[in-house]
Amino acid sequence: MADPKPLPFVYQFAAGAVAGVSEILVMYPLDVVKTRVQIQGKVPIPGQDHYTGMLDCIKKIVKNEGASRLYRGISAPIMMEAPKRATKFAANDEWGKVYRNLFGVAKMNQSLSILTGASAGATEAIVVVPFELVKIRLQDKAQAAQYSGPLDVVRKIVRAEGPLALYQGLESTMWRHIFWNSGYFGCIFQIRAMLPANPTGDKSVQIRNDLISGAVGGTVGTILNTPMDVVKSRIQNTARVPGQVPKYNWAFPALGTVLKEEGFGALYKGFIPKVLRLGPGGGILLVVFTGVMDFFRNMRGDL
Repeated sequence: MADPKPLPFVYQFAAGAVAGVSEILVMYPLDVVKTRVQIQGKVPIPGQDHYTGMLDCIKKIVKNEGASRLYRGISAPIMMEAPKRATKFAANDEWGKVYRNLFGVAKMNQSLSILTGASAGATEAIVVVPFELVKIRLQDKAQAAQYSGPLDVVRKIVRAEGPLALYQGLESTMWRHIFWNSGYFGCIFQIRAMLPANPTGDKSVQIRNDLISGAVGGTVGTILNTPMDVVKSRIQNTARVPGQVPKYNWAFPALGTVLKEEGFGALYKGFIPKVLRLGPGGGILLVVFTGVMDFFRNMRGDL
């Protein structure tokens, strides 16, 4: 079966939006749990819940705050899903064209898939940072009471910390997305090549292959990027105070701080809920994106 015909950006945007929102609605509670575990320190703070793991976190959130808190802050990621996922897939496609021309390669290979994924991740990070910052502040129980919603977070951050604070954690976010996207798209290319071919275009085979390759890609990407995700959460959850140097500021020094104070295991805080979300979530994302793109091709008569 020939490679599917590329579609204009507007279709990439719409397909990415549908795929991203679908994944968020199914998997978001695990993101809340992951963030709560990542931003807590090694020593419990009196008067605040301290979580020993994923199940303990879920139990305490539901018991002490109500089940609806598992969806606290979801409006920010939903609002960012359209530009985020559109940027992820469209940038990956465009960077692929750039690198194929640059290196004189007719078709993608795994090395180029990793390179284009990393470039797409860096591009995607620029879009998502303000939304991620808002999400982190709303997910943190200690700070959430200060805000009535996403717009209130933006207003108070700009007033107290300045407009540039909305891009706090840009560097660590870029590293997080570079590692995840390079692992994700690199694995998708390799796993698809290893799976049985689908010369007839059978939809069930396509869904199976996309689910497997996307889930493996999401898992590998999560293994690669979790340390950067931990420091990104710490950086974005730290309010900027004039005249003070934040404890967590730049990605690699922050990695060193966490490693020194809390040990190597702290760099993988929240890994279980994160991988449970982004492993299957990566498969869901690819299946829905591919399905919506095929729908658009069929609608346009391109199949």
